[in-house]
Amino acid sequence: NTHHRLESRSNDVAFRAAKASGAGFRATVCDINVDMLEVGRNRAAAQHLADRVSFVEGNAESLTFADRRFDGYTIAFGIRNVPQIDLALKEAYRVLRPGSRFLCLEFSTVDVPGLDKIYDLFSFRVIPPLGRAVTGNAESYQYLVESIRKFPKPNAFADMIRAAGFARVKWQSLSGGI
Repeated sequence: NTHHRLESRSNDVAFRAAKASGAGFRATVCDINVDMLEVGRNRAAAQHLADRVSFVEGNAESLTFADRRFDGYTIAFGIRNVPQIDLALKEAYRVLRPGSRFLCLEFSTVDVPGLDKIYDLFSFRVIPPLGRAVTGNAESYQYLVESIRKFPKPNAFADMIRAAGFARVKWQSLSGGI
């Protein structure tokens, strides 16, 4: 039995799953950024995974895949970058077979008293200047920090997932909420 999984935005999860799964496993990496897809194709070839991981340009808000096509859908650190998250969640629900899983890993706000102030200070005062020093680009890192702060809190995001049609929605805070 071949298992098909849609991986949105990050190649790493797809590669790890392909290595850990049986011969029937197939993953489709979908990203709106063609440059990232090319990086993924090259990495898949280097890791001898090109026959198990395919790459498709696409928009999470309007996927071109058939209804009930996938056994799983994962997205890591990418859904906060989707302009209309509710549409992306509805599309995720549409392309999944009944009983399948939607798994999302995303940054959030710190829920440990005291650590939240340290994290805010680090986020706004350290991350953008560090990004400038390493890459010459502080703006992307400023966006990263701001997008995390604007993303819905876990309970609100869980409600959005339920509204898209998913049942048994659960979330777990990791790393103190980070």
